[in-house]
Amino acid sequence: MTETRHILIVDDDREIRTLLGDFLQKNGYRATAVADGKAMRRALEQNHFDLIVLDLMLPGEDGLKLTRELRAHSQVPIIMLTALGEEIDRVVGLEVGADDYLSKPFSPRELVGRVKAILRRTAHMPRDPVQSTAAIYRFGDWQLDVTARSLTHGDGSQHSLSGAEFRLLAILLAHPTRVLSRSQLMELLRGRDIDPFDRSVDVRISRLRQVLRDDARSPKIIKTVYGEGYVMGVPVEQE
Repeated sequence: MTETRHILIVDDDREIRTLLGDFLQKNGYRATAVADGKAMRRALEQNHFDLIVLDLMLPGEDGLKLTRELRAHSQVPIIMLTALGEEIDRVVGLEVGADDYLSKPFSPRELVGRVKAILRRTAHMPRDPVQSTAAIYRFGDWQLDVTARSLTHGDGSQHSLSGAEFRLLAILLAHPTRVLSRSQLMELLRGRDIDPFDRSVDVRISRLRQVLRDDARSPKIIKTVYGEGYVMGVPVEQE
């Protein structure tokens, strides 16, 4: 018998917590609902969760801060809820590591559909999408230490990456000669169903190029193969 998937809802609105919890349970999921980051941490210490539904506009610690914290040590899928509906908020949420987003108000049925899609895609995927056993990648003037999650330039300077940016770069480095399509990258990044108009992978590639000092007009490190996807444009050494 298949184990029931356990969903954690983090939202300060009691009505939304009750509505989503009831609807998820009616659709065959276990659901735990909490109101803030402190309660979220307690719940994560006490239970295993297969997915987190996280409100962006929480009092105190907001959803972006909590997503960054989660991504520092966990790859659990995250669906972010936002009442703002602004593209910049959705993009920032995806950049810091959220897997999907829904703008309030939304249909509980749509949320369940998103939950099903993400869990279906991640059901047989490894916890870490990077299949290489390499601990260090050297490429161009850069070094990525997978264990320490650190990116270092040849001049000794270290550069920070969001969880999503780190995973995307590690995936590209683990497949240095393979052209990966946007849909393949999205699936590897956390199994999110790709919308043909979704540009989140392109946004993350753009931010990686900025960090890597890769000229967006004529990139040398992460190359665009038009109509196909992205591939590393410099030799990659693995240790």
